[in-house]
Amino acid sequence: MEQTSQELDRLVRKYVYDTAMYRGYPPFLAETSTALSIPLPDVQAAFQRLADGHILVLQPENGEILMANPFSAVPTPFLVELEAFTCYGNCIWDALGIPALLAQDARIKTACGDCGTALGLSVVNGQVHGDSGVIHFALPARRWWEDIVFN
Repeated sequence: MEQTSQELDRLVRKYVYDTAMYRGYPPFLAETSTALSIPLPDVQAAFQRLADGHILVLQPENGEILMANPFSAVPTPFLVELEAFTCYGNCIWDALGIPALLAQDARIKTACGDCGTALGLSVVNGQVHGDSGVIHFALPARRWWEDIVFN
């Protein structure tokens, strides 16, 4: 029985997020294809549909996942240390979202976007502690997808 694109997208999305939540970064195309026994072109099409639906952000040069929010597939200035693994958030909002999503304590290492001073936060029992500062969002959330990589 052949799957509909909606069923395939749901399966791929679940695998992507289950993998990211287990190890801290999303899977690659080939890895997803092998794990789900789905032909690579079908996985590529599912990744693209998920990106078109603002579920994933893909790397333009190769179609691999760049962001499976709140997880980044590449190093960023927002390092999140959890008991099981270390990963990266795409921004401070995502870095704080990772321990919330996983219901775990975490340490977040970043730097002031203005002066570069090192900053550290911890999330303990759902409460944020650490260096004081201001989290600034240049655009309201409704406009983030206009250029999600740089907003």
